[in-house]
Amino acid sequence: MNERSRLVRVGLVQTRCGPDPAANTDHAVTRTREAAAKGAQIICLQELFTSQYFCQAEDHAFFQLAESIPGPTTDIFAKLAGELGVVIVASLFEKRAHGLYHNTAAILDADGTYLGKYRKMHIPDDPLFYEKFYFTPGDLGFRAWDTRYARIGVCVCWDQWYPEAARLTAMHGAEILFYPTAIGWHPSEKSAHGTRQHSAWETVQRGHAIANGCYVAAANRVGHEAPSGGDGIEFWGGSFFCDPSGEVLAKASADKEEILIATADLGALDVQRTHWPFLRDRRIDAYGDLTRRFVD
Repeated sequence: MNERSRLVRVGLVQTRCGPDPAANTDHAVTRTREAAAKGAQIICLQELFTSQYFCQAEDHAFFQLAESIPGPTTDIFAKLAGELGVVIVASLFEKRAHGLYHNTAAILDADGTYLGKYRKMHIPDDPLFYEKFYFTPGDLGFRAWDTRYARIGVCVCWDQWYPEAARLTAMHGAEILFYPTAIGWHPSEKSAHGTRQHSAWETVQRGHAIANGCYVAAANRVGHEAPSGGDGIEFWGGSFFCDPSGEVLAKASADKEEILIATADLGALDVQRTHWPFLRDRRIDAYGDLTRRFVD
C-alpha cells in the first residue's frame, strides 16, 4: 500500500419503501447494521427513507410525516452510529416550525454525535415531483463536516444536477460528496426516455467528481411507488460510487435492494488535484455573472 494511502469504506443503502414509516425506519436500521457488518465506515441512506416518496401529489396530510431534527429518528440513528462506530447520513422530512418544512440530511459521527444538517437547496417542481409544495429551499448553504473517517459533504437529489452545488461543497474541503436520492421513471415515459434520463443522471455526477477532484456517492431507492394512486414512479436504483477521475467503482442494480460497499483512498486526492489542477486554474475574477439568473 502506498504510504500516503488513507482508505475508507463507504456503504450505500438502496431499499424499497412501504407505507408504514415505522417499518421503513426499522428496515433502514437493519440494512445499516448489515452495511457495517460488511465493513462500511460511512453509511448513506437514500432520500426520505422513512416513507414512500409522497411528493407525487400535493396533499396536506403528508405534512404529518415531518419531524424535528434533531428528533426521534436522528436519536435512533445517532445511537446506532455510536454502537456500530460508523458515520451515518440520514435524509429526513424536517419540521422546523408550524408551516415551515425542509428536505434535510442529518450527519451523525461514529461516536453518535450529531454534527449538523444540510437543507436541500434546489427544490424541483415537475410532474410527480411536487416538492415546492412541501419544502422550503435550504438556508444553511453548502457545507462539509469532519467525521471520524473523512471530511464529507452532503447534498440531496435535485442538488446533484448543479455544478455550483458540487463546487461549493468541494471548496469547503469535502473529500467525499454524498447525494441521498429518490429518482425514477414515469412508467409511461420509460421506453422512450428511460435510458437517456438515467445516463444523464449518472454522467453529471461523475462530472462533479472529475471537476472537483473528489469521490461521489449517490444512494437511490428502488421499487414502484404510487402512494396517491395513478401510475406512480418506478425508482431506478443504480446507486453508485465513483472516484475523482469519474470511474464508477461500484454500482447497484436497477430493481433490487442492495448494500453497496466501495473503498475510497483519500490519500489519492492530492495526487489527483495536482495532476488535474482545476481548483488552481479557476478564474474567480471572471465568474461574477454566476450570481445572475441569466446574462442577456
